[in-house]
Amino acid sequence: MIAKLSLFGSPYIGVYVAANDNYAIVPRGTPPEFREKVQKVLRLREVFETTLGGSTLIGSLAVMNSNGAVITDFAADEDVEFLFDRMNVLFVQDKINAVGNDILANDRAALVHVDFDRETVKLIEDALDVEVVKGTIGGIKTVGSAAVVTNRGMLVHPETGDNEVEFLKNLFGVPVYLTTANYGTKYLGASVVANDFGAVVGEKTTAVEIDRIENGLDIID
Repeated sequence: MIAKLSLFGSPYIGVYVAANDNYAIVPRGTPPEFREKVQKVLRLREVFETTLGGSTLIGSLAVMNSNGAVITDFAADEDVEFLFDRMNVLFVQDKINAVGNDILANDRAALVHVDFDRETVKLIEDALDVEVVKGTIGGIKTVGSAAVVTNRGMLVHPETGDNEVEFLKNLFGVPVYLTTANYGTKYLGASVVANDFGAVVGEKTTAVEIDRIENGLDIID
């Protein structure tokens, strides 16, 4: 299933929402109808509402796969205490701390910002329980904002080179498709929230883009 939404008047819903196959985290103050739509489309067990260090930019400051969550270091324990008995939780202490923008992960691998410290990479590897590799996508270091990956497929922007596509396909173990979202933006991670069951896309996303996203992530109604 796929649906078009906006949050707080913005089509960049990936900035505000983090999700895996079981849970989503949305900002405090999110309208009930938005939470309900996300839960239905992504077939989630629960949707949690919080802030991270007072910020509503959950999708920019957190990333999850089925094994764990990586959270910005200025968040407090009480911000994500609902995760502690559900998965591994890592608060990243690094100069790179907008981890939702800087980490791209599924249940097989993670691609991370090239400037993460070596020790941070090892901690991310332990928390998400996957192979972690540093890299860029189409020259963009903020890989979490530049692409979307699930266990079924991956979306990257059209400026991504053939060699990169092949590398990403092998790393994540899924097909890789080139597309945009939100009427031409290449920042797919900022515009799409997806898991193995569905996707929520920014309200400016066109019908052509939706078709590509649906095919690229192998979404079946």
